[in-house]
Amino acid sequence: MRILVLTIMCLFVSSTFGNGSASASKPDVYAISPDGELKTPAQAVDAVRRARAGGKAVSHAMIVVPKGVIYLDEPLLLGPQDSNILFVGSDGKATLSGGKVIEGFKPVEVDGKKLIAVDLPEIRDGKWRFSQLFVNGRRAMRPRLPRKGYYQVVQRMDTLEGEPWNGGERKFRFNPGEIKPTWHNLQDVDVLAFHFWIESRMPMKSVDDSKNIVELQAPATFRLSEAFDPNVGARYWVENVFEAIRPGEWYMDRKAGVLYYYPSIGEDWKRESFVAPRLTQLIVVKGSDKEKAENISFKNIGFAHTEYELPSGKAGFFQAAYGVPGAVHFEHAERCGMDSCDISQIGTYAIEFGAGCKGNAVDRCNITDLGAGGIKIGHGSESTSVTNCEISHGGKIFMSGIGVWIGKSGHNRILHNNIHDLYYTGVSLGWTWGYGPSNAVDNWVEYNHIYNIGRGLLSDMGGIYNLGISPGTRFTHNLIHDCQSYGYGGWGIYTDEGSSDVLIENNVVYNTNTGGFHQHYGKENIIRNNIFAFAKEYQLQRTRMEEHISFIFENNIVIYDKGVLLGSNWKDDKFKMDKNIYWNLNGKTPDFAGATLEDWRKRGNDVNSIIADPKFVDSANHDFHLHPDSPALKLGFKPIDLSGVGPGK
Repeated sequence: MRILVLTIMCLFVSSTFGNGSASASKPDVYAISPDGELKTPAQAVDAVRRARAGGKAVSHAMIVVPKGVIYLDEPLLLGPQDSNILFVGSDGKATLSGGKVIEGFKPVEVDGKKLIAVDLPEIRDGKWRFSQLFVNGRRAMRPRLPRKGYYQVVQRMDTLEGEPWNGGERKFRFNPGEIKPTWHNLQDVDVLAFHFWIESRMPMKSVDDSKNIVELQAPATFRLSEAFDPNVGARYWVENVFEAIRPGEWYMDRKAGVLYYYPSIGEDWKRESFVAPRLTQLIVVKGSDKEKAENISFKNIGFAHTEYELPSGKAGFFQAAYGVPGAVHFEHAERCGMDSCDISQIGTYAIEFGAGCKGNAVDRCNITDLGAGGIKIGHGSESTSVTNCEISHGGKIFMSGIGVWIGKSGHNRILHNNIHDLYYTGVSLGWTWGYGPSNAVDNWVEYNHIYNIGRGLLSDMGGIYNLGISPGTRFTHNLIHDCQSYGYGGWGIYTDEGSSDVLIENNVVYNTNTGGFHQHYGKENIIRNNIFAFAKEYQLQRTRMEEHISFIFENNIVIYDKGVLLGSNWKDDKFKMDKNIYWNLNGKTPDFAGATLEDWRKRGNDVNSIIADPKFVDSANHDFHLHPDSPALKLGFKPIDLSGVGPGK
């Protein structure tokens, strides 16, 4: 690493990223250099603090991080005294890492396999524990069985009669040969079960080979069954099995303190770098109720290599991996942000805004290769914006992580992002089940491209998912496609329990498992001027019948070639549907929950709707532009302009 030459006025930008006050035109600059006085970010921050304490008028400061990787010994802790500091990377990639380079590998042979190994006394002494290894920037995997697909629980063993579906279990019966008591360090082998909408990660305790029963160190988070059918066992695989190691994989013998890696054929491991994480968090910006941390921001910096271990006795979280922290954490922070940063190769969420946060921003960031999800906007925060970001390839450890998770938080803006390749939901809003008071109001999710969601692993998920009463919340101009659940519940837009007063307008949704739109239960949502295409099972789904109007569904186009038009409960007519166009490409007349269109209209539904070809330009290739003579246009449908979808538009 070398100290960089910089021009102050060219690099300095407002640390608010457009959220408020103007910054100083000429900040004090503190450049980190391995050859200088300030070798680490902590030393640079301390220099700013000393200058301020000494009476120097340092209203705004810029800390310049040089090209290369700085390995942090501990998280960088920032507070109100550090307000108005911008951390900026130099020309080139500047990265803050929570990992440690591992060196000293030597060739060894184990059971005829030519491995390399290194002794790590910190592991043997219990001072360091990690479950990730990055080889030349590639996430190397731990050995698992089966190599592809899943095993399945044969019989659940310790659930009492009548115990609810969310009761955990410590034992199950497996098929002969799937689990072996002779495996090396059996108690370091994890069972990773996939059930309902979560994963449960449970180290083994013991195996009874005569009865094919495994006992686990922690109970599963939910019952070990597939969703709500107690008679169908959960899918699972076993991970960290030394005997199953293959080329490109690694194994840690914790008792001996030896790390093994199996090089691929032709791989020159002597020229590769091996990095394992040591820290859970890299940056913690934390103020208080009385004194906020303000205008602390990061620009053009990379963040990498974090680790999170579940607390003892816990197998996971009941939804969204919500308890997994962010590598960069803000709390009681205002007008802080991240601009043009890269966050990758982590075992946690990327960024987290906690209680007391207001007016913060994440813009133009690349967030990928994630242990859990992308961004958490947590309880007690408000007015966070996430714009122009790439959020992808999450769930490497905690599969139920979400692209952008919003808890009890309102007035947030999720705009112009690409969110994709996640095992669970793309954007999730709200944390109130039912009609109780909710702070998750006035949240906008607009112009996002959300795709490859679910990927056939978990159930009960969607491109956009909402919970609770949500006045002012709007989902508009989003392109959502390829939402594939394992079992039930691969929806494009999903208004779950109590979702009310949500506007869903001008979205294009296609290629989903269970439906383009689903409402479990809620009140007076508006679904208007959307295109829902090519769901496999149902096109539209409504679960619970209630006394009030569930939703208003108007001026939409629904086109399909598989499944049926309406799924679940449509008997009570407590919904309003009109001026829609429906078209079944397989030539069959759409069926309205068992009724013909004529009988459906007699109940007051879709009186002005039609069954007709909407005349898309090329729906088979997902070009949903309309020909000028489309009957949808005559019905009042307005063409949807998605040219602004995604970052930088």
